Amino acid sequence: MTSPVTSTHDDNGADPTTAVREGGYAVWSPSINPGIGRDLTDEQRLAIAFRWLAKEGFAENLAGHITWQREGTDTMLVNPWGLWWREIAASDICEVDADANIVAGKWDVTPAIHIHTELHRMRPDARVVIHNHPYHVCVLAALGVLPDLVHQTASMFDGDLGLVTEYTGEVDTAELGVDLAERIGDASIVILASHGVIVTGETIEQATYRAASIDRVCRMSFDIGLSGGTALPLEPGLVAGMKVSLMERGADIYFEGLARQLIRAEPDVLD
Repeated sequence: MTSPVTSTHDDNGADPTTAVREGGYAVWSPSINPGIGRDLTDEQRLAIAFRWLAKEGFAENLAGHITWQREGTDTMLVNPWGLWWREIAASDICEVDADANIVAGKWDVTPAIHIHTELHRMRPDARVVIHNHPYHVCVLAALGVLPDLVHQTASMFDGDLGLVTEYTGEVDTAELGVDLAERIGDASIVILASHGVIVTGETIEQATYRAASIDRVCRMSFDIGLSGGTALPLEPGLVAGMKVSLMERGADIYFEGLARQLIRAEPDVLD
């Protein structure tokens, strides 16, 4: 495991001069996708994301939020206080304004939402912000280190990882939210020391895919460290192409697949 603010691969022995290999739609684009099989509201898509990430082990009981600031609006869709991610349905989704005041919904929202409001305010690219405490991320967060990117799926995080090394307690005011947002900077995925992780994305599909993948990446990095072995190096040029493929061809298809499965197993998520 390594502890820089941004991830590199030079320490693994890879040749940094490797030419970048193309990936994504530049190489191949599917002629047809299975899709979800039905139209969904934004609230339904968000409820599906909550339940799926809970099933994947991303959520720690009552902790955490997902906020979705849709294009053309300053308001954010968000989960309410008191419901576990695994039980949220579309009708439970609340809406808050840029200052965290509730403008729609039947439930309350905690002051911890300021982690999100201020990051949205500073980062126009962060349309979706996901925060929780997945176990293996928290192991590395307690150590104050970032995972080594040692598998092709981890390529999606190449150059996008950050680490906030100081734990400052509960973020429950706008001022504390501003401070954390400034520490996060422009990183897309940030491990918070002794706390958890912040995952951002331009779309709900992209952010959900990243969130569902980061804990596995941390677990793999930690387990390889425990093994005492040395991971085979990944050439940076190959990692760059793989990252494009994963994000361009993987994120939307991943979300469509999880939505199909979850709707079949738990149709009440759409209520």
